[in-house]
Amino acid sequence: MDRQLHNFLDWLGHHLFACPFKTHFGFDCPGCGFQRSVLSLLKGDLLESFKLYPATIPLLFIFIYTIVHLRMDLKIGAQVIKIAFAGVAVIILINYIYKIYNHQLIS
Repeated sequence: MDRQLHNFLDWLGHHLFACPFKTHFGFDCPGCGFQRSVLSLLKGDLLESFKLYPATIPLLFIFIYTIVHLRMDLKIGAQVIKIAFAGVAVIILINYIYKIYNHQLIS
């Protein structure tokens, strides 16, 4: 089973979607790196996942929390989700500014 998962993840790594923004304009969009980050996370490499796209793990937690909130109707669930999304937006913005500053948009 482990070998099948490894083969699937390798196949998946070779069949990622191309970023339309990067295809047309030639540099990364604020979301570039997310697919590779999720793939690294699935392989168990948290550090590489964070390096590729720091917002991946918080986005996954928001997704899981949203599902729990929709199932259980948490009292302040919507408020927590709004605040968490604002935090993730800040992480994405800081990451994009960092990439601009370090000339990492063109790869």
